[in-house]
Amino acid sequence: MPQSVPSLPRRVARTLRTSLFAQVACALVIGVLVGRLWPHAGTAVQPLGDGFVRLIKAMIAPLVFCVVVAGITKAGDLKAFGRIGLKALIWFEVATTVALVVGLLAGNLAGPGVGMNVDPDTLDASAVDAKTGGGELPSTSEFILHSLPDSAVGAFAENSLLQVLVLSCLVGAALLHLGQTKVPAILPAIEQGQEIVFAIVGFIMKLAPLAVFGATAHLVGEYGLGALSTYGKLIGVCYGVALIFLVLLGVALKALTGLSLWKFVRYTREEMLLALGTASSETVMPRMMQKLRQAGCRDDAVGLVLPTGYSFNLDGASIYLSVGTLFIAQAVGVDLTVGQQITVVLVLMLTSKGMAGVPGSAFLALSATASALGVIPAGAVALLLGVDRIMDAMRVATNLLGNCVAVFVVSRWEGALDTERAKKVLGGEIAFVPEQAEGPEGPDDVDAVTGTTPKSLRPATPSASPSRFPDAPSSTARE
Repeated sequence: MPQSVPSLPRRVARTLRTSLFAQVACALVIGVLVGRLWPHAGTAVQPLGDGFVRLIKAMIAPLVFCVVVAGITKAGDLKAFGRIGLKALIWFEVATTVALVVGLLAGNLAGPGVGMNVDPDTLDASAVDAKTGGGELPSTSEFILHSLPDSAVGAFAENSLLQVLVLSCLVGAALLHLGQTKVPAILPAIEQGQEIVFAIVGFIMKLAPLAVFGATAHLVGEYGLGALSTYGKLIGVCYGVALIFLVLLGVALKALTGLSLWKFVRYTREEMLLALGTASSETVMPRMMQKLRQAGCRDDAVGLVLPTGYSFNLDGASIYLSVGTLFIAQAVGVDLTVGQQITVVLVLMLTSKGMAGVPGSAFLALSATASALGVIPAGAVALLLGVDRIMDAMRVATNLLGNCVAVFVVSRWEGALDTERAKKVLGGEIAFVPEQAEGPEGPDDVDAVTGTTPKSLRPATPSASPSRFPDAPSSTARE
């Protein structure tokens, strides 16, 4: 007898029970409705999103440390790691420059601020100070100095990714120098620590729908939807430029690696939706590292390029800054010359590198750009206060995809990418399996939310070059 087909309600219930993407999507819709219908209630549930972000951030520093140290030691070549870092910085600079130039071209063609005729004297410049907390972007020397830790514990306590990366490189170099005979237990301990961190991330990810609901309800409840009409042209230009830039990224990815950006978006749809819902790309860094590793990127490339990109490769923020600068100038009636627009690109290329982790960094960068030009009133930056949060989705998605593309490109450039495996994973032939610890009773069935699968069924990560720790267990074949 033919098997009976489950009813539609049962299929919907099963999808909601087993698919994190469906859960997050529903939470996003419910959050918008609650924020729109009951604004005060939407604002009250903000701690749900904030708490989730705090929990994920607590895991990022130890995860980066473990992945980078293990990647260096298994690659067995510190020079290769240095080459990866240099190639990543070259790619970051090229991508950021392209984002800035495309933003300026679109801003000139579309003119999002033309016709507003705003009087700068009527703007409240103190609102920008309140947004930024009176802070300022670090100078180049301060930025470099701050990337060097003055305390091993402080780097982790302050969640400073650049400082953690420096410590990780030093530890990895020391392990390569000492070799397996002198420190035989260190690398296995680090890899086991990595397993623990991934297991904790798996637990936290079960709270993702609540986090998206809280963050979305708060955003809509506090800021409403009125800004969509007030700043409609500016929003349309920024999101349009982001789409054009992502198309260019997709073309570059296809040309350099043979991989499809659209298939990667489909492969990471859960993480993308979570990042958009919480307006933070940091919430999905651990899962993105897992997915990139299982998609054929070598551990050392993932461990260095992705975290570094969070500080050096802010493509979405670059688009927002370039379009925002032109919007402000046009709104107050200032016509920027070609030379002044070139100055904008040069200034933003520098200021955008010190933005990560600085409160109100976009406004600080815009203020610094206005000051450098000397023709735009600094108080005019306040024009963007009403639309800044609406730009979060554009910035987060573009930053995140830009950094993931950088991992693939640099991995291919360094010969650290298993292209055939990557095509199979992105094409759905090999399913993604979260790296999580087994329970005390042994391997369980696939988890309804996170998709945990017994280790015996997990796909292996592509092997790295010969390690100076030949007897140490690999990152994917343990026990």
